[in-house]
Amino acid sequence: MCGIVGYIGKRDVAPLLLEGLQRLEYRGYDSAGIVITGKASAGKPAALKMVKAKGRVRELEARIPKRFTGTTGIAHTRWATHGAPSDENAHPHLDADHKVAVVHNGIIDNASELRAKLVADGVVFLSETDTEVLVHLIARAQADTLEEKVREALRSIEGTYGIAVMHADFNDRIVVARNGSPVVLGIGEKEMFVASDVAALVTHTRQVVTLDDGEMATLKADDFRTYTTEGSSTTATPTTVEWEAESYDMGGHDTYMHKEISEQADAVDRVLRGRIDDRFSTVHLGGLNLDAREARGVRRIKILGCGTSYHAGQIGAQLIEELARIPADAEPASEFRYRNPVVDPDTLYVAVSQSGETYDVLAAVQELKRKGARVLGVVNVVGSAIAREADGGTYVHAGPEVCVVSTKCFTNTVVAFALLALHLGRIRDLSVADGKRIIEGLRKLPAQITEILENEDEIKKLAAEYADAKSMMFIGRVRGYPVAREASLKLKEVSYIHAEAYPASELKHGPLALIEPAMPTVAIVPDDELLEKNRAAMEEIKARSGRILAVAHQVQEKADHTIVVPKNENELDPILMGIPLQLFAYHTALAMGRDIDKPRNLAKSVTVE
Repeated sequence: MCGIVGYIGKRDVAPLLLEGLQRLEYRGYDSAGIVITGKASAGKPAALKMVKAKGRVRELEARIPKRFTGTTGIAHTRWATHGAPSDENAHPHLDADHKVAVVHNGIIDNASELRAKLVADGVVFLSETDTEVLVHLIARAQADTLEEKVREALRSIEGTYGIAVMHADFNDRIVVARNGSPVVLGIGEKEMFVASDVAALVTHTRQVVTLDDGEMATLKADDFRTYTTEGSSTTATPTTVEWEAESYDMGGHDTYMHKEISEQADAVDRVLRGRIDDRFSTVHLGGLNLDAREARGVRRIKILGCGTSYHAGQIGAQLIEELARIPADAEPASEFRYRNPVVDPDTLYVAVSQSGETYDVLAAVQELKRKGARVLGVVNVVGSAIAREADGGTYVHAGPEVCVVSTKCFTNTVVAFALLALHLGRIRDLSVADGKRIIEGLRKLPAQITEILENEDEIKKLAAEYADAKSMMFIGRVRGYPVAREASLKLKEVSYIHAEAYPASELKHGPLALIEPAMPTVAIVPDDELLEKNRAAMEEIKARSGRILAVAHQVQEKADHTIVVPKNENELDPILMGIPLQLFAYHTALAMGRDIDKPRNLAKSVTVE
């Protein structure tokens, strides 16, 4: 969840680290800190110098003194797990002698036990964090090298971590390690970087190495080496980051969320590009590593994701059932991994994650692999942990997504599922005519998305009409229900208005009790075989004096307001119907003065349980 950045080289390190933290602030933003190695003076060894601050990176920057210089350092921006946001709980953490500094992402599960032992040995703790335990373990390790000290300390640790460590007595290096939380090395010219996300690196280098779980690295200014936590050397081949630094900038928009909503037509065009096969009315998905015989042997598909990815998986499951006629369902990965599921050899599992590092999804993948299941990944970040763990999969090519609230990646993930469903359908029983129909619908999507976005001013006016609501209901049937769930989540995340989503068919089984003039309902009303059923649900709401905002293909008589979206194929309509509700959530939050890119209590990549 948190952001790590580090540097070793010849440049002044503080400005580099602050820049990196600003690019990583979407991963956590309740406190921040920086530690650097100062220069040795006559008779005195190099010392660690640290500045920390509760709040955003700008608060940290304001505290840094002018003569805060050095050429090696590590920094951190935090999303709180152990201990409330405060100066004391901010990372980095130092030992009592100010020789060891650690920044840490993840959670140490046995921190309480280790802390009690250290306190009994006379160690005084200055913070409430689990990370400080690791600092003291490293400081007390009897090994001769920093690498061995870190390795010795990690042997006592249970849980997840991505760490970077500095030591005043070994000021020519930074030692890093990974177990369940991302760590990426940046390879420069006579300088090295480390971060928890490539966003902090692309301004300076596009050559990166991503550590695997159980792997460590030592960074020096002119070299690096990787090895396991047991000490065995590993081979690390740098890869080139796909995106330029400009892709992580705001590009003239006021917020990243607005930028990313506006990029969706291009993003969808990108996920389609080069994949459509008109000759056979199908698509090419070479990365699946699933031949036709294996695909025909699949009896069920289980999709696993969290939050927005779970909702995309729900739409994906419907697409697979409709187009490929394979039983499919979606489940939160966070629940799946704890309920001792039956793992069927004829079931194909699909793991969905924007970052490719979502811990609950990654843990589910690892458990499935241990039990011999075949797992595909549907992820956005190339080379991420889930992409490497899975047997195959497809990238969604949404491009960098910085806003905590996911928009374009949700849309591209659903389109990727449409491609997967079409691919499986054409291997099985989907006709050429239906394959051609879906392809034509997919090709229409970018232009139709642009048409929706051109209606932003009208959606902004509607958002102002509903911004005074204390709570909202979202409803939809079958294809519309996952859209309602995702739209409800978007409104909650970014505006903090309480919102609930229900199948429209469930209204009369309880939720109608909530309907009153002060409780508006957003109804997803596609022009499909369930149109009259959805209209009947709106009748029930109006009979109880409820306000209705409909998202539909034609103006709805029973709705107070209707956002009209262009019609596509029935199966693909959910892709388009969610986009105006992203804008609705955005402009509602804007009208309420919310911090849109950094909603309270949330962070972008959830790499803890």
